[in-house]
Amino acid sequence: MSVIITEVKDAIGTITLDRPKVNALSGELVNEIILALDAMKTQNLRVIILRAKPGVKIFSAGHEVHELPTNGRDPLTYNDPLRQLVRAIQLHPCPVIAMIEGSVWGGACELVMSCDLIVAAEETTFAITPAKLGVPYNIAGTLNLMKTADLPFIKEMLFTARPVAARRLMESGVINHVVAREELESFTLTMANQIVASSPLVIRILKEEMRVLASAHPIIPEAFERIQSLRRTIYDSEDYQEGIRAFFEKRKPQFKGC
Repeated sequence: MSVIITEVKDAIGTITLDRPKVNALSGELVNEIILALDAMKTQNLRVIILRAKPGVKIFSAGHEVHELPTNGRDPLTYNDPLRQLVRAIQLHPCPVIAMIEGSVWGGACELVMSCDLIVAAEETTFAITPAKLGVPYNIAGTLNLMKTADLPFIKEMLFTARPVAARRLMESGVINHVVAREELESFTLTMANQIVASSPLVIRILKEEMRVLASAHPIIPEAFERIQSLRRTIYDSEDYQEGIRAFFEKRKPQFKGC
């Protein structure tokens, strides 16, 4: 049974998350979104909307914690499902609009922030929670967040893991528009149709130009290897195991820094 719903109408493709309960980003859900994005490359679309079903309280709870390894292996490598999905969105020729209602947690924040445009309902909140779980973000993921918002703002979100209201994210330049929940769909469709009316060739090259320019952040091999070594230390730590245990036991983790 599919965990997404796809629709194509008037050069606009829509991908709706439909995994039971909280749309956790399981390998199954992520792979289906990637396949849908690939299929939409051949359908002469001008824009894609990524959304959850109407009325949800949680847009996505982020990584499927049940799928995180507990043997010290890094789950956030180049071929991690979320990394593949982020690249699929960034490299897709069509602009992708994230239409958000409900709360957004963990890795789902990066998923949404990797979209080209974000329209959110007023009640929407975002919380980037790897520090609360004991999972160190990887370099690509952290850079994606830094490209989206000012560094002090991203530091606050990463260090505190607290939910942040959509309106504050809009004021910080992360979200394009915050609208009333009942206006969310019509507002997003109006924006999508404005894109449809523009030159698809120009839109395609503009998206690629901005992707390339935004990614122009060289890093020397020594610095990369040092960060990777620090991340491996965390996956070998007792704190990592404690974070996973606390999640499943529905309690606050007791991190000791070792």
